[in-house]
Amino acid sequence: MICIANLRHRIVDIPDLAVDARHVAVIGPNGSGKTTLLVVCSGIEEPRNGTVRLLGRPPSAVRIGWVGEFPDRTLLFSRVYDEIASTPRFRNRPCRETNERVGAAAAQVGISHLLDAKVSALSGGEKALVALAAAGVDDPEVLILDEADSHLDADTISRVQDAVRKSTATHVLWCTQSMDNAAEADYVLFMERGAVRHHGTPDEVFAALEETCFYPTMWRVRR
Repeated sequence: MICIANLRHRIVDIPDLAVDARHVAVIGPNGSGKTTLLVVCSGIEEPRNGTVRLLGRPPSAVRIGWVGEFPDRTLLFSRVYDEIASTPRFRNRPCRETNERVGAAAAQVGISHLLDAKVSALSGGEKALVALAAAGVDDPEVLILDEADSHLDADTISRVQDAVRKSTATHVLWCTQSMDNAAEADYVLFMERGAVRHHGTPDEVFAALEETCFYPTMWRVRR
């Protein structure tokens, strides 16, 4: 369960919200507060007021994997293997376990052949896949993606989606501008001016938004 109460942080103002769904898509126009909400849910920032609870705990007490829109801003190590291995190493996993986890995470996103490559030599899509593997290597309870699909080609997006489906995370929070991706979610939050204006199943939210002219040519509603 994702529970938010009296949350106020920067532009975001959410009095009360409870979501019990695995794949939650967060959509809305630029500047609506989507990234700010995810940053607070990830524990990267503490909210100015209010609380966020994931699985009954504050974000700081939850294993969270984060994938941002621009991997270059978050990838820290020069070699792909070391980037993916960073979380289990920081958590003092044994070397053999770390190696097994890195191999499994790389295989899940199809980058096993890149483990010895330099991160600086990768394409943008490959860096996104490395970031996803690093986020998932230590079995996160919550996986958060902040427009991780924004600059990817169709093949890479498909690989990201497949890896997310295979993830063991209890909740996936995915901020996206792709209505096709949002339509595949279990639950959708539509944000505008810092508030959650509509929330529910994709069908419910898309039906409500037909009256708002938000991305009118992009809606894809599951039937």
